[in-house]
Amino acid sequence: MNQPNETGLDQVQFDRSNLYLEEVITDLRVGTIRRLTPLDTDGNRDLGRPMMFFAQAQIMSQMGPLPVSGKIEATTLKEAIDKYPQAVQAGIEALMEEAREMQRQEASRIVMPGAEATSKILGPK
Repeated sequence: MNQPNETGLDQVQFDRSNLYLEEVITDLRVGTIRRLTPLDTDGNRDLGRPMMFFAQAQIMSQMGPLPVSGKIEATTLKEAIDKYPQAVQAGIEALMEEAREMQRQEASRIVMPGAEATSKILGPK
């Protein structure tokens, strides 16, 4: 069995300056809001850093449900709830842009024929 120093696991360190308590708030219908509350190393609320909110939902596509997520620019839960639809819409737009970019990359990919196909095109030497 590998020792921690052989696997590089001795280099893994928890970032004590970036601790958050993660909570999931749901309406059991539309989706969820993740609230990340900054903490100090004693587990107390770190008032020097803001809470963060993220919208999460699923939309149905031809290929089945797709997860959608996006950051909500808010300072309170009430504000996050009010801005939830815009964050989901931004997440959908980001997914669509990613799909368009993948289509562009696929369409512009140069396919190099193999040696057999090249000889058929060029003919015998």
